[in-house]
Amino acid sequence: QAHLVESGGGLVQPGGSLRLSCTASAFTLDYYSIGWFRQAPGKEREGVSYISSTGGSTNYADSVQGRFTISRDNDKNTVYLRMNSLKPEDTAVYYCARRRNYASPYWGYWGDYDSWGQGTQVTVSS
Repeated sequence: QAHLVESGGGLVQPGGSLRLSCTASAFTLDYYSIGWFRQAPGKEREGVSYISSTGGSTNYADSVQGRFTISRDNDKNTVYLRMNSLKPEDTAVYYCARRRNYASPYWGYWGDYDSWGQGTQVTVSS
């Protein structure tokens, strides 16, 4: 079974909001950093946001800075991505992933993550 499962995607109008959830199974989320990625048709997989194991450090892609907020609830083994002021350019399949336990200068490279969910579709359209 998948270690991570995403939920909360759907169809929303421009300017609307969604909250995505990423829930872990088969491992405890507490000691792992988690990233959100997205992939649109014809595009490369893009790092969206990142949160450290304790929640003390977060990062965002420039394209979502100020609109998206990442958070975590380790008691529920879940990481969230609150998405506000959504734009058509945000349309993509969104994935959460567990980061490998080694240091890296850049949080947003997909190859640094070792466990992935199956993704949830977010469509922003009128």
